[in-house]
Amino acid sequence: MKHFHYLPNKKRKEIFFLEPAEFFKETDKELLSYALGAALYMPGSRQTIAKDVLSGKYLNGKHEGLTSMVICLEDSIGDGEVLDAENNIAANLTELYEQITRGRFSEYDLPLIFVRVREPVQMKRLAEKFGPHLSLLTGFIFPKVDRYNVRDYFFALRSIADENEMVLYGMPILETSQVIYRETRLEELLEIKYVLDEYRKFVLNVRLGGTDFSGLYGIRRSRGTTIYDISVIRDCITDIINIFGRSDNEYVISGPVWEYFGGRTRFLKPQLRQTPFQQASGDEGLRLRKDLIHRYDDGLIHEILLDNANGLVGKTIIHPSHIKLVNALGSISMEEYLDASSILAEADTYNGVIKSEFSNKMNEIKPHYNWARKIMLKSKIYGVFHENQSFIELISETAAEHAYI
Repeated sequence: MKHFHYLPNKKRKEIFFLEPAEFFKETDKELLSYALGAALYMPGSRQTIAKDVLSGKYLNGKHEGLTSMVICLEDSIGDGEVLDAENNIAANLTELYEQITRGRFSEYDLPLIFVRVREPVQMKRLAEKFGPHLSLLTGFIFPKVDRYNVRDYFFALRSIADENEMVLYGMPILETSQVIYRETRLEELLEIKYVLDEYRKFVLNVRLGGTDFSGLYGIRRSRGTTIYDISVIRDCITDIINIFGRSDNEYVISGPVWEYFGGRTRFLKPQLRQTPFQQASGDEGLRLRKDLIHRYDDGLIHEILLDNANGLVGKTIIHPSHIKLVNALGSISMEEYLDASSILAEADTYNGVIKSEFSNKMNEIKPHYNWARKIMLKSKIYGVFHENQSFIELISETAAEHAYI
């Protein structure tokens, strides 16, 4: 599996100076933690899970470009549906396994597949139910993690991984009242991090529950509003980055879900500038811009850019039309790549200041070293654009959209 695998080889070479590398669940964890990109949620009751996975590889359709997915057994299904949903996931994993054994699909072409569970004991039940097909999973996602349940989740995960002699990862979601309420936040985050440090080799990402945070205050952001415009949530995200994003003991943190899809009537002027689109593709670029605003809202693009600016990597999504946009905005510009390369190249012998190859900034070796290291990791996963290319060229290759039913 690799990002933008759906592009013809010629088109990839036209767009990328450095093409995205392949990855799979056995890839080195440091690199894999950057690879999730757009993580598509779907309910565990969905009957077509296996078909959706296959469509991401073989069909020019709505799941094209799918590289990571989360099958949810928590908020997306009713309490009375849990057992049926578990059985449904098991049946779909069996179908995927059969497709692999028939040679129609390689295990290395699978997206990274996670199951979002409700409680630690459910993981043990699922491991027994999935049997040998458990190997198709990359791991589990733990909702509403707090200081009291986080150790139970990771203890259960480690036990399952050890018993089955396989690689499995956990991704805790920070979304409880104890995390966002100011009077409990710092102690709660530090207690959770203490446990994550103990189980570090099993932690792939730390994820943010923007919807649950909003619900605690009766807030729902509009389509033109980013999560960073909601002050109480921005304040919480700041502290999460402060605790979990420190370079000396860093966890990759993902961006919160964007919950809108489809067009609507606008009341405010779009923030997406016309010039880059017109310079890239002329009148066709302007039509692409209009289509982007109609399908995604420029609020989504703005939020992804703010995710990137704050060091967050990837994003939870609930609609396949967002896959290509989120991943395209993860790719690295030539300017970023050359700056990062020169900083890392000089780090062993020089610790001063060097001029950017674009002659528009100064690169300081020590302060910018960790930024450069992260840019190089992302460049391996999402690729590096040629100097005259950008995410616009990637999304202009998007297949026709289909309704997600």
